[in-house]
Amino acid sequence: MAEEERKAGERRCYLDEILCESNLVGAGESFARWPSRDGPGGRKTSRTFAVTIGQGQGLGAASSSSAVPPLQFRGFCPAGIAAMAWQGSNCIMQAAQCVRRAASLQTVLQHSVRSSAVPLSPISTQLLQRQRRSAFSSFARNNAALEVQAAPEIDFSRFQHLPARIVPASPAYFSGSPKFIDHLLNLERILAKYASLPTVAPSDAPRMAWFKLAQFRDFVGEPVPTKKYKNLIKILQRLNRIDPALAPDEVRSTLNTFLRPGNPYANKPVPATVDEMGRARGKGKRKESSAVVYLVEGEGEVMVNGKNLIDVFPRLHDRESALWPLRCTQRLDKYNVWATVKGGGVTGQAEAITLAVARALMVHEPALRPVLRRVGVITVDARRVERKKPGHRKARKMPTWVKR
Repeated sequence: MAEEERKAGERRCYLDEILCESNLVGAGESFARWPSRDGPGGRKTSRTFAVTIGQGQGLGAASSSSAVPPLQFRGFCPAGIAAMAWQGSNCIMQAAQCVRRAASLQTVLQHSVRSSAVPLSPISTQLLQRQRRSAFSSFARNNAALEVQAAPEIDFSRFQHLPARIVPASPAYFSGSPKFIDHLLNLERILAKYASLPTVAPSDAPRMAWFKLAQFRDFVGEPVPTKKYKNLIKILQRLNRIDPALAPDEVRSTLNTFLRPGNPYANKPVPATVDEMGRARGKGKRKESSAVVYLVEGEGEVMVNGKNLIDVFPRLHDRESALWPLRCTQRLDKYNVWATVKGGGVTGQAEAITLAVARALMVHEPALRPVLRRVGVITVDARRVERKKPGHRKARKMPTWVKR
């Protein structure tokens, strides 16, 4: 009996210290004042009790005269802690943990009681019970004592040199393709600045060989999408339509930035002229045929490879095709034609002579260019015969399918 009383006294002293540290029992009070086994009215005490908390009271204290109505909830109380502690020496650690949880919950509950001046409804009681359960979670238990505070304001007067933020030189620095966007914004700015200048027709504008998409990607070093590059080309074409006589230097220098190296349209060939013998030379190609024609003023004689036109082209259609530039301009009896043609077939040679005669005629009379353009005799036909494929009869024809 003496040994059991000694152990019970040690447990009582340990719980007194825990309750005093947790501010649940006054420093002068003793744990023996709390009922150990029987509650009020002789009822048995369990781990959960109806506890009354008022403003300014510790956990487990009753308040009947407080301005704030008492708050009823179910939780751990000192009486329940005492019952747990008296059951055996193994329950002392569980009782200590309950006291610490109750102490961490005390601040939250007192704050919620002060902020509420009216009796709580059953719904509010349920919400409070949810808060009580969350208060026992690990996150709330670890952060109950923490209070979020804003960072102090920086006092720049203490710095000898004010810290400067590095400002990017490009407004599109944080975009995916800053260099491309810089070029696009610059072109839009120039277009808005000189939009009022007179323009010429697209056919009369200077021909420019802009960067191809792969070349432009290498130029800016960024993966530029095809659709965005087409929008940039449209702006370049609009700036290129400004009247060349009135185009500012800013526009010209900007357009030259987007030209391919060695602009093929800038290197214009020397215009053909009539030689000292009065001959105009023209060259034409069609399929595998190539023809060279010398056109000179005369009575309308035509020689092809030293032969008469009828001997070289028995078909009427080929003869009409070869001399069609002179017929549509009514110049059949005004010029003599000497042609040399090689390669290809009869039709290809006749159409090659057509292109060569038209080009030689424009040397004599440049004013006939619009007429020849409408007729279509100075348009190069670059079509070629498609090659035969293995397993095919011809270029695309397949063998006849036989079931058996």
